[in-house]
Amino acid sequence: MSLTPHRRVEVRPVPANRRVVTQALRAGRRIAPVHGLISVDVTEARRLLESNESFTGFLVASVGRAAADHPEVHAYRNWRRQLVIHHHVDIAVLVEVVAAGGSFPLAHLIRDADERDVADVSSEIRGVKASPATSRSGRLLGRVSPVAARLPGMVNLFYWLMARSVRVRRMAGTVAVTSVGMFAGGGGFGIGFPTVLTLSVLVGGMSERPVVISGEVQVRQVLDLTVTVDHNVVDGAPAARFVADLRRMIETAEVLKQRPSEPT
Repeated sequence: MSLTPHRRVEVRPVPANRRVVTQALRAGRRIAPVHGLISVDVTEARRLLESNESFTGFLVASVGRAAADHPEVHAYRNWRRQLVIHHHVDIAVLVEVVAAGGSFPLAHLIRDADERDVADVSSEIRGVKASPATSRSGRLLGRVSPVAARLPGMVNLFYWLMARSVRVRRMAGTVAVTSVGMFAGGGGFGIGFPTVLTLSVLVGGMSERPVVISGEVQVRQVLDLTVTVDHNVVDGAPAARFVADLRRMIETAEVLKQRPSEPT
């Protein structure tokens, strides 16, 4: 019996960058993740966004400001078991880029995300998507991943250092923001893989839903977020305070109302 043309099997080598991602998943096993599922009204933010501002840029800037107000939620322990608290916020954002072997989620670091405006963050993300070599991690990945993926323990060593070294953490950031909402329409929560970072915000789906405002039911645009903290470092009370402030900042579109004034 002959097989139909569509019944075929294709074998490809696993790209080196995918092997690096696999090691990152294994490194995240050391944390004790606690997930919070929250829904936020983003109607006002969507209304205020300008053409040069992306929704992802808005979320990154909002998370940065909320994390700056609650530095304990992105603290970590160094190799001496001391608590390291950063009073600035560098956010690792996953940007889908085209690489050898297909598309690849590149972790790009947005430095000083707590101080930058939405247009600036949006422009940087678009630039990395258009040209991954503009990102330091993109250049490093291109040079190192083919070698690191073949040397036993090298990638594990990097993530071990990232979890404990202040110097390496300055290169990797203290907060992660990633999105799965673009993969399917409608609302929905995502549970991301644990990383070595203490705080991560996973952006899920968005949909129109009925919301009670001032005693009246209105149709609003609602976004689902999953906030994950490492319970080895962060307790429930500070995590709850961070989430409350993050919700307020997103729903009031605070960062969009603080745009730098136009020069006269």
